[in-house]
Amino acid sequence: MRRTQTPRPSRATRPRLLTALTAIAVLTATTAASCGDDDPDFALASAARNPVTEVIDAPATVTARAAATLTAPADGTLASMPVQPGQRVKRGQVLAVVASPSAQDRLRQAREALAAAKRAGRGVSTGELSGSRRGTDKAADDAFDAARKAAEKIADPQVRDALIAQVTSAQRQYAAAARSADEAVRAVQRGISGLNSAVGALSAAQRLQAQQAYDLAKATVDALTLRAPIAGVVQPGGTRAGSGSPGDLAGLLAQAGGAQAAGIDPSVLAGPNQGGPPAGVDDAVAVGGRVTAGTPVLTVVDTGQLGLLAEVDETDVLLVRAGVAATVELDAVGGATYDAAVRSVDVLPTSSAQGGVTYRVRLTLGAGKLAEDEPAPAPRPGMNAIVHLRVREAADAVTVPASAVFSADGRDAVWVVRDGKAGRAAVTVGVQGSDLVQILNGVQAGDRIVVRGTDQVRDGQEVR
Repeated sequence: MRRTQTPRPSRATRPRLLTALTAIAVLTATTAASCGDDDPDFALASAARNPVTEVIDAPATVTARAAATLTAPADGTLASMPVQPGQRVKRGQVLAVVASPSAQDRLRQAREALAAAKRAGRGVSTGELSGSRRGTDKAADDAFDAARKAAEKIADPQVRDALIAQVTSAQRQYAAAARSADEAVRAVQRGISGLNSAVGALSAAQRLQAQQAYDLAKATVDALTLRAPIAGVVQPGGTRAGSGSPGDLAGLLAQAGGAQAAGIDPSVLAGPNQGGPPAGVDDAVAVGGRVTAGTPVLTVVDTGQLGLLAEVDETDVLLVRAGVAATVELDAVGGATYDAAVRSVDVLPTSSAQGGVTYRVRLTLGAGKLAEDEPAPAPRPGMNAIVHLRVREAADAVTVPASAVFSADGRDAVWVVRDGKAGRAAVTVGVQGSDLVQILNGVQAGDRIVVRGTDQVRDGQEVR
């Protein structure tokens, strides 16, 4: 039977979870007993040794190992796309080329400015020094600002981070050169240094600024060639934020920025997540089509190792740890079960759709089998699933039916029948299954206990 998690009372009173089928055998010993022969109010059974498993059910979504959305780094057109949707590509492979006249124009201007800076430095008067310095600073600020904005629009995280680091380094180098030029200009103005030294320092700052502007403009043009940052399968456009997920995981999707609906674990999402167009609209950019800076062109999805992103209630999460085994059922593959294992449990919580506190649990998804013991098909990222986490197991435990355990004076207890009379026995519950629970102390195997009508029994009452 498939179940989804809902907020539950304390562990002592909440419904017990799934147990081994063999545990049901204890119920065959049940007999009816009452104060009258025509109206049986109680049922008795014997405590017995059985295997018992405690299982926590949680809604989940199948996730890809990683995904990267490649966006246009500048305004222009899609010049070429040498790959097809659904094609498997290698890391570093060229996927598309964007033609951007504006980026090429900035590179041309930077090249001309660099050539002019290398020729400059002659015939500068003392009065022109301050004005030249201000012009150099403005040109540098404009170049750095344009380069940083262009870098932030690049989806490939490695290329983006490298270009931003290049901009930061260039700014620091220019700042050092600018300080030297300022000191030289002030020395000339105070009459303690010659004009040539100030002109030389200013020319050096101008050449450095022009070289850096050229390097950054060229890096932006180089980024117009979109390469696969990871190996995987290509699909057009960006990742699409969906509206449905197991158990209505609205809160989880809000925290994940829509990545989970696309079947991507947010922790491995490479590049900015791009929401898709309205339903019924293809967001694929055709060759020759217009793009703006930040337009998603292609997404590479790594499906080499599928995973699961589950949502576990706060009342259960302390039992979940790395390495816990699980079985998985998919809505899309009826009758199939898949193996899984917990990879990690998030430290910080998220709010569930029902308003409770939940924690994300990440699992590795293994192979699946159909009812006929044939291999099940490989799922796709984004599919809905129910994860059955086997959090605790006991192979040879003293067990009683879950219906026999009740709460009294803040303790778990059962009614033990000895010499025909019922006596309340405090017990310590261990592994909790849906039908049977483990009793760590308070009851021995073979003890007769009340399993139905516990609310009608009184201490010392005769039970036949």
